[in-house]
Amino acid sequence: MDKVACRTPAEGRDGVTNIPVWKFDAVRAAILGALENGPILYKDLNAAVQSRLDDQTLADLGKLGWHVVTVKLELEVRGEIERLAVKGPQQIRAV
Repeated sequence: MDKVACRTPAEGRDGVTNIPVWKFDAVRAAILGALENGPILYKDLNAAVQSRLDDQTLADLGKLGWHVVTVKLELEVRGEIERLAVKGPQQIRAV
């Protein structure tokens, strides 16, 4: 099974997490879809992703929150999304 190496943008953290391509693609599409209308609060990301995945995909995915964080960090490394430099809760947007 093909996997995607998911990295983290945090300095000093070199770990790579490998997840199946289909899981990465599903969560990536849902994250980018959630950001189509502008920035959202990080705390709202799980619910936004969940609402964009069908029940079977959610069941096959496993722990949604873990996958959302893993894919979000890789998308930051790739420059597809970014954290906004604002005070208060973390916000993210598509680049």
